[in-house]
Order: sequence, then structure tokens, then C-alpha cells
Amino acid sequence: MGRNTRKRRSPLATKVVAGAAALAVGGGGLVWANFYASAHESDSSHHRTRSAGAQVATIQCPDVGQKLRNVPRGARSGVDKELARLDEQITEAYARLASTRQAQSGDSAYVQNAILGPLKSKRTAALDRIGINIRRGGGDAPGGLDRFAECRGMGADQPGNGDGDGDGDNGGGNGQDDQNGNGGQDQDNGQGQDGGQDDGQNQDDNGNGVAGPVADDFIDINDVQPGTRDSQNGLAANGDGGSTGTFTTDCGVNENNLFNSDNLIAAPGVDNGAHHTHDYVGNQNNNAFSSDEDLANAETSCQNQGDRSTYYWPVLRLQDGTEEFDAGDQGGGAEGNIGKILKPAQAELKFVGSQQGDVVAMPQFLRIITGDAKSFTNGDANANTAWSCSGFEDRQVTDKYPLCPEGSQVLRTVNFQSCWDGQNTDSANHRDHMAFVQQDGSCPDNFQAVPQLQIKLAYDIPTPTVENGQVQNPYAVDSFPEQLHKPITDHNDFINVMDENLMNEVVDCINGGEDCQ
Repeated sequence: MGRNTRKRRSPLATKVVAGAAALAVGGGGLVWANFYASAHESDSSHHRTRSAGAQVATIQCPDVGQKLRNVPRGARSGVDKELARLDEQITEAYARLASTRQAQSGDSAYVQNAILGPLKSKRTAALDRIGINIRRGGGDAPGGLDRFAECRGMGADQPGNGDGDGDGDNGGGNGQDDQNGNGGQDQDNGQGQDGGQDDGQNQDDNGNGVAGPVADDFIDINDVQPGTRDSQNGLAANGDGGSTGTFTTDCGVNENNLFNSDNLIAAPGVDNGAHHTHDYVGNQNNNAFSSDEDLANAETSCQNQGDRSTYYWPVLRLQDGTEEFDAGDQGGGAEGNIGKILKPAQAELKFVGSQQGDVVAMPQFLRIITGDAKSFTNGDANANTAWSCSGFEDRQVTDKYPLCPEGSQVLRTVNFQSCWDGQNTDSANHRDHMAFVQQDGSCPDNFQAVPQLQIKLAYDIPTPTVENGQVQNPYAVDSFPEQLHKPITDHNDFINVMDENLMNEVVDCINGGEDCQ
């Protein structure tokens, strides 16, 4: 399997890769050290009792990008690059966290002094540069940006407290604190006390040296209650009333092997901005450096050649020891994303209407991100993927991978935001120009309904087995290294590059109650 996207490496990115590669185990990946005290482990396949001195599993930092709203257009390029630098800094810090367990075991202040303290200093400098960029662009930099510089340690089994997006705008839900109200921070206040006792040998890496997924990230689909969904985001827009038509576009399942670890929406102009590998269908000129003109003139994998839109999502991988084309690359094995890339068996891309009335055309180059790649540390305010199994579509979860019975496919479904502010094709935090429908199917004030994109991916995946608290041959979504491959971090991205005639056809079909393709 190959890739056909040109890659660029900045000196800083190369430095990150070199540091991460030094931690490679087997087929590559960041070392997953023992985050549970061995003296208090149980053998349950679903639970492990943590000792009072349980170690820091990952690093939780405020998600600055989601907090920025009033960034002048002329400043966004510089701000986006600094936001990407913040992500690189976390990657470097997480790599250091994973590689120094023995040192942590002998010094209770090691994590704070050697990892979190220096990280805060680097983040403070980047935040200062963000303020400078905003002021140079003629804007008013938010006061007190430096309050977002401090990061903390976090356990592997407790999600973040929503610090990444405290107000949960357009999220349809709120990130929940853990029982101690500290967002998953360990009792030792982010300082490891008992790690490294096994010299890197542990029972929580599934034998492949990678940080997750773990047994507790999986659930038997038969144990999921029918009719439930643990996220309120992504409510389907269409229903019995309003605009009831559909438009389906067939863009294949990435037969052209278009992969990269860029993110054109969130980190334009930054190589490896995603720190994980994406599948792409539709537009064939997707990389961090693609302009709107590049997208408009690109080839497309869609059967309807008027649809040059880009549809992309993190790849799923089977952690079976396969060394993929990116086994030693940034975004791939060097950052803990290892194993066989699994293409969908089917990819359904469907646009639907509104319960409350007609939809209007999307503007060309409208950008939409749904879900949150950092939901494990940010909290679940913007989480928005339904995991299920074929034949069990009424049973959906967001924070677990399903264990499907033989012959059943793993389903990965997302409904995008479908309310547009009527003016902007993007926003400073890549969210505020779009909103989800409200409970009655209507859009918030000053927003108007556009066709809602629904993506349903079906995968043929051998069902992992859970034995003695370990999952064998797990599958997992690619993620930022510090997100530990949690299913809640799944997300999807879309840029509308339909020509005017096709978009008008989409709108006419939906408003006319027709099913078109």
C-alpha cells in the first residue's frame, strides 16, 4: 500500500519524529509504560483497580484553538501555525512521558519538573506569539492567554473535564468531570510515583508497545442497550416533515490510496498537522498546502464529476504487527499509529434535509469539522461518532469500540452540523460558523439550514478477543499520540467543492422530497 501525497517536514517536525522514533517498539510506536500499579491489578476483562499512587498516563492541555473566536482573517495563517506548534509540543512532551518511566519511579516530582514545567514554558512563548499575530492583524488579542499554558497529568481511564472547550458551543452536550472534579488528574497531582518498576514490560500495551486501545475501550454490542446513544451531537436533520429528500454521492473507499497526516482545515500550511493518518475520498489534491483553486481544479474519485468535495477521516488500523507504508513516519508508527490500515468495505455519503422546512445551498469551500480529535483530554462536548454493528443499528456508542458477532460489520456513523451562519465558510476555531439543529429540528437564531452530510462507514474486521484484561489484535482509530487511541476521539472533515449546478441539484432533490444520486 502506498501514498500519493507529497510530504514536507519542518525542522521542528523532524525533531519530533526523531524523538518519537527512538521510542519505537517492534513495528514502531510510542512506548506504553505501566500506568497501573502491579500490586493492585485485577484480572477482570473490563476493570483494573488503580493504586493510590497510580501514574500519569497522558498529558491534558487546554485546547487553545477551540477558545479563539475573534481572529482577523489576515492573522489566521500565523495563528494556525502556532496552534500546530502547540500540538507538536504536546507530542514531544508525551514522548518524554512515555520514555522516562524508570526515572519517574525514583522521583515523585519528575513529571512536574522535567516534563510539565518545560512544556508550560514552551506553551507560554507560543501563546505570546498568537497574541502578537492577532494584534498585527488588527485584532484584539484575548486577555490572559497565558492562563492556557499549564498542562497536567491525567489517568488512562478517566476522560478530561472539558478544559478544551469549556462552553461546549454547538456541542449538544457538556464534558463531564470525573468524580473528584479534577478532570482525571491523578491523586499525585500529575507526578508519577510508582512507574517503571517493570523496566518497560507491562500488561497494558497488548504486547505491541503502543498506548492503547485497552480492554476497557471495547464493549460487546449485545451489552449496549437498544435505542441509546451516549452523545447528543449530530441529531439527524430530516424527518417526517420539512425537506425529506436525499442526495447520495458515490466517491468510493479510497481505492487510490490517498493518505496523509495533514489537516487542511485545522492546520493549513503545516506538514503533519494531524499527527495521525487520514483516509481521503472525493477530491484528490488534499494536503496541508492545497488552495481553494487547487481543490477546484483537482480530480475527484466521485462518480459525479461535479463533486470535487473532500471527505476525510482518521484511518482505522488492525494492530496485528503489519508494517504499513508509514510505519516509520510522522503521523504513523513514529507517533504510535501502527498496524494494518483498514479501508471501509462501503462508504455511504448522503445529504439530507431539515425537519422544519427547505434547505439552502452550501457555499463553495464551506469547511466543516465534526467530532473532536482531542475528546479524551478535552471532554466529550464535541464528540460525535456512533459506533455500532450491522444488524444492531439501534445500539450505538460513542466512547467504546463495538465487539461484533461473526458476520457483522463494524459501523462508524456521523451526522454533521447542518446549520450555517449564512456568511462564513470557516471561523477562527473552525466551529462557530456552523451549528447542530436544536431538539425540535430547527436551527439556532441567525442560522439557516443547509443539506446535512451523513457519513456511514462499514468495515470487515475480525472481532478482537479480551482475555485476562487484555485485548488481542485490537482495532483502533488513528489519533494524536496523547489521546491513546480512544474511540471518543473519532472525527470527520468536509470541504464542499461541488460546482454550482450540482449543489443546486442537491438542494432541489432534498426540498422536492426526491431521492437522488
